[in-house]
Amino acid sequence: MDNSINDSVFTDTLLGLLHHHSPSGHESAAVSWLVDQMLTHGYDKAESDAAGNVVGRIGNGPLHIILLGHIDTVPGKIEVRRDGDLLYGRGAVDAKGCLAAFTAAALKGRDLSALSITVIGAVREESDSAGAAFVREQYQPPDYLIIGEPSRWDQVTLGYKGSAQYDLIAKRSMTHPASQHATASELVVSAWQNLVTWSEGYNSEREKVFNQITATLQTMGSDTDGFVDNARLRVGFRLPPDIDLTDIDEILQKHLGVSSVLARRYPGAVNAYRSPKNTPLVRAALSAIRAEGGNPRFAVKSGTSDMNIVAPDWGCPAIAYGPGDSNLDHTPAEHISLTEYRTSIAVLHRILVQLSNRQRCC
Repeated sequence: MDNSINDSVFTDTLLGLLHHHSPSGHESAAVSWLVDQMLTHGYDKAESDAAGNVVGRIGNGPLHIILLGHIDTVPGKIEVRRDGDLLYGRGAVDAKGCLAAFTAAALKGRDLSALSITVIGAVREESDSAGAAFVREQYQPPDYLIIGEPSRWDQVTLGYKGSAQYDLIAKRSMTHPASQHATASELVVSAWQNLVTWSEGYNSEREKVFNQITATLQTMGSDTDGFVDNARLRVGFRLPPDIDLTDIDEILQKHLGVSSVLARRYPGAVNAYRSPKNTPLVRAALSAIRAEGGNPRFAVKSGTSDMNIVAPDWGCPAIAYGPGDSNLDHTPAEHISLTEYRTSIAVLHRILVQLSNRQRCC
């Protein structure tokens, strides 16, 4: 492909993705559009897989690289508009900017004969990560994996916290208010306060946020049928690497401090994941950022991503990378710098070139 037309094509790809509203669970129109774009602009193959993910492929070299982004967004439309260098729209940062950059970088690397490049736009990352779970189970592990999440163009993300949500549930036979027995609502609130106290004690011995527990109260509700009083709190925990899902149920039940409250884990929990620094992929990323004039930095994030889903099982070198300020994720003012977007494409292309050269010489 003639690289002289890449800039306009790649900006149009980002714009097109933003114009195709795709909240989690409603991605089909955006998926079809991106498949057509990939085929139109030079991908060897592009399709929607059985989970509904976009899958585009370029090259047939011995070194396989997967660029895994996500095509869904959180709910809420934002008018797509340009203000100078800034492009506004839902998903501009999280994470259509990253997916568009992946789409572009793979095209720029189509002449790298040592590589096979697969670009995936996963569905439902913002809900249950069903798209990434399908990829994990049905696709062969690649040699290298890059996850598309905003990190700014000069930063490499190595890890994400784990996540688990629980319903704290209590049922209590109705009693007269003068009986001084705790209500179901009082029981679940007391259990929640005990968990907060426990997490604060845990965190007091750990300085870095990545190694701490973040506890949040998300929703609450109560009802009665006149005989039984019911109460429920939905609570969430961002988990550090040293708390495993195999242990968290027992840990929480132990610290509830209220025997009549049940902690029931909600589906979709994931362990924390952190990639090692000393891999060929990390070194290529740092070198690529320097070559574009940046001072590369590392990050670990307090949220979760599809990296938590696929990287632990695949066991290959992995990073997360992509343009955009993650502080703008999910906000009404979500926007991305087009200069940063283009620079991230150049960084990604340099990563592909370095990995290709390493494959050829080794």
